[in-house]
Amino acid sequence: MATFVTRDGTEIFYKDWGAKDAPTIVFHHGWPLSSDDWDNQMLFFLGEGFRVVAHDRRGHGRSTQTDTGHDMDTYVADVLELAELLDLNDATHVGHSTGGGEVARYAARARPGRIARAVLIGAVPPIMVQTPANPGGLPLAVFDETRAALIANRAQFFLDVPSGPFYGFNRPGATVLPGVIQNWWRQGMMGGTKAHYDCIKAFSETDFTEDLRAIKVPVLIQHGEDDQIVPIANSAHLAIDLVAQGTLKTYPGLSHGMATVNADTINADILAFIRS
Repeated sequence: MATFVTRDGTEIFYKDWGAKDAPTIVFHHGWPLSSDDWDNQMLFFLGEGFRVVAHDRRGHGRSTQTDTGHDMDTYVADVLELAELLDLNDATHVGHSTGGGEVARYAARARPGRIARAVLIGAVPPIMVQTPANPGGLPLAVFDETRAALIANRAQFFLDVPSGPFYGFNRPGATVLPGVIQNWWRQGMMGGTKAHYDCIKAFSETDFTEDLRAIKVPVLIQHGEDDQIVPIANSAHLAIDLVAQGTLKTYPGLSHGMATVNADTINADILAFIRS
């Protein structure tokens, strides 16, 4: 397994596949998952001639189950170190959900030349929680309920989320995919419960408004119109007005987990964006 140790002693697991001189795509996973959530995309883009890189965020997957550093600044500092270690230049960074926030902050802070474009899929920016400046956000009580469910029975909660709203399997007529549910559960249970608990605050309360404004590279924003986890009205519809070079592509009826259950559609649009 490939790992590196950050400046604060955290071991980060990562995958790095493909020719090192090929155009690079870096994938950033959502909560509470791991780089395995990008299996389809990693294989697809590798087959298209790209170098593909993905890491397990600290506390998640195979990375150290540290009890500290579960905030967006530290998450991005880890990615900055990974980019330096692998000397990733002119890369496309693709982030889903929490990973979309990570990409937005990374894009705003990365050294010039490190990032060429960004893709945000069902992403949390600009900010999820309801505040006076963000009256359309979700009430803090929603995230308090998530924390309470995690504490009460993490294993059951990590079955309930993918069985229902994450992939839209709770919608009438939905084709339920048990393997997808089990894989979500597997990835979640690999990580540390302290990391997962703290990350709820990171993904829900971090304000990415200024990060989005600071991004200088082209940005593709992809969002399912039936996203029950990160509602489109308070995320993609706001984020597109904050980026300088943005393209918004929405998908009628698709869920938060569309990169998995509708991978062919999502992959084709990312590929077209990169090659445009």
